[in-house]
Amino acid sequence: MTSEPFDRVEHRASPSMERGRVGLRTLILIRWIAVAGQAATLLTVRFGLGLPLPLDISLAIVGASALINVANSFHRPSAARLDDRDATLYLAFDAIQLGALLFLTGGLQNPFSLLMLAPVTVGATILTRRSVVALSVLTVAVITVLAGWHLPLPWPAGQPEFPDLYVVGLWAALALSTVFIAAYTWSVTEEGRRMSDAFAATQLSLAREQRISAVGALAAAAAHELGSPLGTIVVIAKELARDLPPDSPFAEDAALLLSESGRCRTILAGLALRPEADGGTPYTRLPITVLVEAAGAPHQQAAITVEYRAHSPSGSDTQPPPVARSPEIMHGLGNIIQNAIQFARRRVQVTTGWDERLVTVEVADDGPGFSAHVLSRLGEPYLSGRDEEAEHMGLGIFIAETLLERTGATLDFVNGRSGGATVRIEWPRAALERAANPADTRLA
Repeated sequence: MTSEPFDRVEHRASPSMERGRVGLRTLILIRWIAVAGQAATLLTVRFGLGLPLPLDISLAIVGASALINVANSFHRPSAARLDDRDATLYLAFDAIQLGALLFLTGGLQNPFSLLMLAPVTVGATILTRRSVVALSVLTVAVITVLAGWHLPLPWPAGQPEFPDLYVVGLWAALALSTVFIAAYTWSVTEEGRRMSDAFAATQLSLAREQRISAVGALAAAAAHELGSPLGTIVVIAKELARDLPPDSPFAEDAALLLSESGRCRTILAGLALRPEADGGTPYTRLPITVLVEAAGAPHQQAAITVEYRAHSPSGSDTQPPPVARSPEIMHGLGNIIQNAIQFARRRVQVTTGWDERLVTVEVADDGPGFSAHVLSRLGEPYLSGRDEEAEHMGLGIFIAETLLERTGATLDFVNGRSGGATVRIEWPRAALERAANPADTRLA
């Protein structure tokens, strides 16, 4: 189940996101910290511990990193944002630079070889999946080179002999850590981005529904305010048309004025009634059955029959509870009904029930139903379709569930025994009546 305009939107980074995934200032700061740490470590080992190191070339490698940082600071504004390609190259240089330092200082036998994981960890939080894979492959390649080729680490008591099995174990540990950290960090970060995008889309959908409701209320208020002066104009036009002799040159103008005044009254009357026809303004209380039909009305299709039913589960003859028109309820129910119509073959049945405690709405269609894969993940953002092979990522169900849950509803998605899908929406009656007040149902 999905909903336009989000049901056929594949989840990919937007153009604006691709142009600026991370601030240059952030990467420059991280690199300055790395440069300071590398320089301090080299100087401490050489002069503090007195161990012989190829200090000149090592400091030259650190200096090259610092010079590139200075160049980036001057050639680009500090507030600049790097696209995916530039950020990947930036972090790839860091991995190669750190690998060069480790080559000069013992390779994987150097305790600081664990820092090879740092560029991949940073990249997994800001880069696309393809770039993270490329950076991970580069890091593993550098680790592999360091495992077989490197200058010896100047141990105080002479160079120890490390068994080949130990070196292979170090290589495997770093390589597997690279892959695991990259995959896990990227997955968690991507999930956070998806949820953030989904909630932003939900806010936009609710704001749009609220604007529509506000326009309806404004139209009704304008029609009411203009009704009195227009009534006066109609009375005067009638008197003019009655008092003017038939042969008067103004008789035709008076008749036209009367006709157009009547036309204006008809238009204003339509504006005043239209909000009630589509569910009322946000402050209009109406039966829940009328609200449900109003939510589904904009999504009718000629080829699909939508049947609305109402009953009291307790079997009593009580009237449907009156509730206030809530943009959350209208938009959420509209999405659910629209999706049922989209997947139905011929018929959709919408059943509204109520008793003293609960109000329920069931939307059932005769479509293909949900696959087991989709059914277990319904309500997640950017999930679309009822087929396990669905490639499109939508937001319809996520938006509907988020908005309806804000009004106190719970949603249940099931497949019918004879096929089709059923969505059951249930409110505690008291919570529905409270949540229907727009002042209480704004998204946090």
